Amino acid sequence: MTRYREICIDLAQRISAGTLHPGDELPGVRDIAQQWDTTASTVSRAQRRLADVGVLELAERRRARVAPGATLAARRFLHGDLVFTLAGSDDPALDLLAGALHGKLKIATRDGSVTGLAAVRQARADGAAIHLLHHTGVYNAPFALGMLRGLDPHLIHLWRREQGLIVLPGNPHRITGIGDVAKRRVSTRHPGTGTRILLDRLLLAAGHDPDSLRGPQVGTHLEVGLAVATGTVDVGLGIRSAATELDLEFIPLTWEDFDIGLVGNALDPAAHLIAALQTPALRERISALGGYDTSRSGDVTKLSD
Repeated sequence: MTRYREICIDLAQRISAGTLHPGDELPGVRDIAQQWDTTASTVSRAQRRLADVGVLELAERRRARVAPGATLAARRFLHGDLVFTLAGSDDPALDLLAGALHGKLKIATRDGSVTGLAAVRQARADGAAIHLLHHTGVYNAPFALGMLRGLDPHLIHLWRREQGLIVLPGNPHRITGIGDVAKRRVSTRHPGTGTRILLDRLLLAAGHDPDSLRGPQVGTHLEVGLAVATGTVDVGLGIRSAATELDLEFIPLTWEDFDIGLVGNALDPAAHLIAALQTPALRERISALGGYDTSRSGDVTKLSD
């Protein structure tokens, strides 16, 4: 490995590990060159390379400084070839995220939030897309903390999305709210999915037995919409974008947090994913689907008791 590359990696590793922090000033070029037994031009080349990828800030007649956002940029530089494997819940916007990452995101399963967290705990996936409403009214954090306890659990915020009732145009069955669902044939998601848990909770709060529902269980939000569009069912609970895509009517019920639950050592392969979520272009494409709020996309939260 060349000295130039060694210097780049050493600085990026120190920033990623927190030994160097945003705003810290590096020693002078000649001092670093003496430390590494190399030339000042080699050190300058290494610093320019790190500046190009957002790790350092360079200014004329000033020493290099660690850039704002350098921790994430350093992880991207160090782990650019890693692929992040995602399990968990279904969402059409995940396909847009995967496309923006050009092969650095692999969506392994869309079997539901609980199954996804189990896959992370069993080291079969790097992260789980989740939207689980706790009895305290908090989304996701209590479940990620519980199922990933002892593994340095974190949440990456994907987006907020709108859940509601999907019905035929014109709403021929005059469905106005969750109370009307119990009387109709309904398309539901599988048990263990966040949407099924939400539906069961809403029905219970309205005084109805979720076990009395009639209708098929399907795998994705688009399939919920398709069941309505084909007349197989009268109504389904799903996200607004699924209704929009199929030109169906949508009765809004609630907004929910859609996050990725992951363990601490998966933050490195997640670096490109986090950076992509923070780009205005991707946020605009996701928002255009309808029923999405991307204002906090890419925020990372470390969970603790």
